[in-house]
Amino acid sequence: MENIQSLLEARVRAALDPECGVPVVVHPSADKRFGDYQTNVAMLLAKQQKASPRQVAEAILAKLEVVDCCLPAEIAGAGFINFRLRPEFLSRRVEALAGDERLGVAYPKHRRKVVVDFSSPNVAKPMHVGHIRSTILGDALARIASFLGHDVVRDNHIGDWGTQFGMLLVGWKRDMDAGALVADPLVEMERIYKLVSARCKEDPGTLEAARHELVRLQSGDEENLALWREMIRLSQSQFDHIYGRLGVRFDVCLGESFYNGRLKSVVQELRDRQIARESDGACCVFSTGEGAPEADPFLIRDKEGWRANPALVQKSDGAANYATTDLATLEYRMEEWAPDEIIYVTDGRQQLHFRQIFAIFSRWRPEDAARVRLAHVWFGSILGEDGKPFKTRSGDTVRLRDLLDEAEERALKVLEAKNPELGGEERREIARVIGIGAVKYADLLPNRQSDYVFSWDRMLSFQGNTAPYLQNAYVRIRSIFRKGGVEGGAPRAVQLQEEAELALAKRLAQFGEVLPQVMEDHRPNVLANYLYELANTFHAFYEACPVLKAEGDAKDTRLVLCEVSGRVLRLGLELLGIGVPERM
Repeated sequence: MENIQSLLEARVRAALDPECGVPVVVHPSADKRFGDYQTNVAMLLAKQQKASPRQVAEAILAKLEVVDCCLPAEIAGAGFINFRLRPEFLSRRVEALAGDERLGVAYPKHRRKVVVDFSSPNVAKPMHVGHIRSTILGDALARIASFLGHDVVRDNHIGDWGTQFGMLLVGWKRDMDAGALVADPLVEMERIYKLVSARCKEDPGTLEAARHELVRLQSGDEENLALWREMIRLSQSQFDHIYGRLGVRFDVCLGESFYNGRLKSVVQELRDRQIARESDGACCVFSTGEGAPEADPFLIRDKEGWRANPALVQKSDGAANYATTDLATLEYRMEEWAPDEIIYVTDGRQQLHFRQIFAIFSRWRPEDAARVRLAHVWFGSILGEDGKPFKTRSGDTVRLRDLLDEAEERALKVLEAKNPELGGEERREIARVIGIGAVKYADLLPNRQSDYVFSWDRMLSFQGNTAPYLQNAYVRIRSIFRKGGVEGGAPRAVQLQEEAELALAKRLAQFGEVLPQVMEDHRPNVLANYLYELANTFHAFYEACPVLKAEGDAKDTRLVLCEVSGRVLRLGLELLGIGVPERM
């Protein structure tokens, strides 16, 4: 089903000279006094033609054919063209939404292959609160891209290689508590790593032992490889438990070690193509000197002006680093999946790293770079209510498992106070859905590039822009059908008459416009805010328009509006990775 925005854009485009070259964009009006949709295309065309915008707008209206869906279009201000939807058109649109399993979300004209690289925990370390944003944001983007109709590969690029494994191997052999390893593998591995890491700073012998164990591992020593594989197995088991609680899945889990066989050839190719060169014994990529220095990731500015900021792709001892691995990963992904887009979901501290990686790739593989969109979807930090990085009361990093436990327990207490009649098992399951959903929504709601304050009271509130508020809106809708003894889904005619009915219909019709917007700039908060606006619009409708007490066509119309509202809320939350209970 074509959404209204696309429909109006097509109609405006048909009223223009095909050769004019002016982009046509129609968007919902921010101020409803100026209609439901508007476009500034007349102003753009007037600038091109050096003509009066209002005269250009009048010429467009003379050719514009929207009588089937809109009242006569109006010209406002300096030349905006405003559209008001006809009630009968909206009535037919709601009927179509009720019969559409995709709720007005059209499939894309061109299906794309999209790789989403997200979560990426490190082996032998418990997942902590710092992993939650990448995991939740990446999962939401993958869900939305998949629903839109794209072919999505979810890739968990775990940290399973590097110098830390020398220390872990020393600790495993000398300091491992077997009972503690069985009880909580990641906690025990983190303990021995910290223990040996501290010793390495004070004892040259321990540092040398760690280096020796690392060399044995990298050389293929069977004993160390077996221990390393066991570390990965134990880690992955606990990662999978967390992902299961979050409802997150991956198609592939290829760690850094998977790309080891490609690293030398990557560096050699960069050398051969004169993209990288030796510098102080290391191998680096420098600026080409082309383009503005402000946009050059290989330059940095200080008080003396611009200076070199090269990307290191091989250390002076011949070892690879993150840049080498990421370039090898890109090479593999292009060969294996030939994606149209690769999305990297990491925190904002890695912005320079990915700017350099993308720039190197465009010089190394220009043909591939020309056909793939590389997107670094970066995000801000989670802060405590004191405005500082979110920590436990003792100042430790918050473990993700503990955070999810607390979310469920806090939600259970809220639920016990709100609805003590719920049974024990049912209440605990609903609390799980509410608690996990509250954490996810609080993370997805802000602009992803902003820091946000983690507040239990705010995120678990049933008032305001929160997951419990949206979940409760869905529950209220379902209760209408239970109380009335009526079933949703039965064909009913729609005749929109009341202002609140029309407002809700317009909001529902926008769902098909919102999801593509999310993927344009990788911002799930666009969907989150739409769902909040939908819930508010539904509550206004519910207060103004009795449903079960209505009769005839009015009752049928309102039941359809309720049904479609519930389905959109449920689907929208599911695309954010958030479940909905049937009662709360």
